[in-house]
Amino acid sequence: MNRPIGVMDSGVGGLTVAKEIMRQLPDESIVYFGDLDRCPYGSRSMEEVTRFTLQVADHLVSRGIKMLVVACNTATAAALHILEKRYDIPVIGVINPGARSAIQSSSNQDVIVLATEGTVASNAYPKAIHQINHRFKIQSTACPKFVPLVEELRYKDKVVVRVVLHQTLKHLADTKADTVILGCTHYPLLADEIRDYFYGRKKVIDSGYETAREVSAMLTMLRQHASPQSKPEHLMIVNGETSRFEYILKDWMPFIEYSLEQVELKEEQYGENRSRQR
Repeated sequence: MNRPIGVMDSGVGGLTVAKEIMRQLPDESIVYFGDLDRCPYGSRSMEEVTRFTLQVADHLVSRGIKMLVVACNTATAAALHILEKRYDIPVIGVINPGARSAIQSSSNQDVIVLATEGTVASNAYPKAIHQINHRFKIQSTACPKFVPLVEELRYKDKVVVRVVLHQTLKHLADTKADTVILGCTHYPLLADEIRDYFYGRKKVIDSGYETAREVSAMLTMLRQHASPQSKPEHLMIVNGETSRFEYILKDWMPFIEYSLEQVELKEEQYGENRSRQR
């Protein structure tokens, strides 16, 4: 089935998931939606995040996608249970795959979760992990400065990143946890620096890899993989200004060919402003 897979995020972070899906499933087409105009979701109320998530998801479903991947931890925590009932296509979030990967990776059942304020407040990762293995010790830390580092294109400034990491993670430096979950899809762009901050002593889990595996398994079960040797067509939809999005997209995924659409998505309506090829 050559319909595309829909991937949504509050901004550019979900590109880390989209990139892994493209790597594992090179024949599949992706329609990606980045809600940059309302990013970040992590500091907003769960009610507001749910509203935005449903609106973006409805937009993607209207594009004829065969599966929806919610590549935003905050949106997953707020609205996954609603989305699963709302549509007749599979809906996959990033929290359960990340939780399972951490359980597989940890040797001492001691895990750190780095996430947005909203994801931490939702307690989504401890719930997901304890549902599988209640013996795990989990310490969650909100990292409100991490998403702006990525969205404001400062993630390559090593000095600034080190300062922000120290301010945010210094209380975790001596913990016995052997595994760190990057509980926001923006954070993999800081993964090397986070790994270095802990001197390589803690495994760093990026849920994108495991999420892509789950997408593949679901497509296999439903017999919905794209035809072999299909030529994928990737569409990037941005609610808001596109230059920052394109900068990160070209820096992080220079290999892909894509079309770009800029839309104006408001509370009750949206309209397409322009479309251009890349």
